Amino acid sequence: MDVINELEAKGESDAFIDFQECLSRVAPIERPVLVLGERGTGKELAAKRLHFLSKRWDAQLITVNCAALTPSLLESELFGHEAGAFTGAARMRVGRFEAASGGTLFLDELGNVPLEVQEKILRAVEYGEFERVGSSKPVRVDVRLIAATNADLPKLAKEGKFKADLLDRLSFEVLHLPPLRERRGDIELLVNLFAARMTQELGWEDVPGFTDDAWAKLESYAWPGNIRELKNTIERSVYRSEGGAIDEITFDPFARSNDSEVVFSNTADQSKPLEDRLSKDIEFSEVGFDLRAAVADLEKRAVLEALERCRHNQAAAARFLGLGYHQFRGVYRKYQEDFD
Repeated sequence: MDVINELEAKGESDAFIDFQECLSRVAPIERPVLVLGERGTGKELAAKRLHFLSKRWDAQLITVNCAALTPSLLESELFGHEAGAFTGAARMRVGRFEAASGGTLFLDELGNVPLEVQEKILRAVEYGEFERVGSSKPVRVDVRLIAATNADLPKLAKEGKFKADLLDRLSFEVLHLPPLRERRGDIELLVNLFAARMTQELGWEDVPGFTDDAWAKLESYAWPGNIRELKNTIERSVYRSEGGAIDEITFDPFARSNDSEVVFSNTADQSKPLEDRLSKDIEFSEVGFDLRAAVADLEKRAVLEALERCRHNQAAAARFLGLGYHQFRGVYRKYQEDFD
């Protein structure tokens, strides 16, 4: 049962709770279920939950990604084949329908299944039997079918690209997974869960916080990739933060990072270059020069200047000074009493 406790399946919004209630209601019913949803919404997780809440929870759950196989291979994968059925078929092979007998078969990306294979799926669902490729002997199975797609199946059926009879048979219950843009109330919950898990994976003690600007970006973004995209974005942001506060959110992983995107505060005097305002004449006395004190003074003034420019975002200040976050924190802690 721990399979259904994935972080991606968490949510408190009305849209998500309504979906889970519908799922829980149909799970014990021995009928096919069709799960519709955009990419990244968690259709496979929904299928797992349907299985583990059903009477077949202790039997096999077999998953087939129909988009990953050619039409000829898909038929053999689903229904098996006899020895000699085609070139390379040296021995009999049991298909996924047969392997899932007594349990659940989940067909992902159902909209990619060709018509000739749809016909055999319909017979297997309707009558509980099929023939292996290269055989005319029927094989009896007891399978609960769950299918998922992001395709418009009614439209495909009207265009003759999907069998209307199969669509009718599979749609005893149709579950519509809400996209993340309809689950705005879940974004904060999911962000915190993904950030905590990534922090643990990195071996850090403290979970990096998100600035107000970062939260505004996360909550206003459309999330076309839904939960999967949110998960990748948060994990990437935590990793790149080096343990500091997260201000910059990169939605496009192919975009080049640019430190110039840091917005500096106007509280510092921008009329002079930083190096000019940090410079200080070295004054040698008759007894010598205190190098350590001069270095400490330079470090303190550089940290203060960087914090002012970066609006006290320590991760950004570290980048500004060419330091790693933990290096910056080490320097900051040395003089923290002077900064307070």
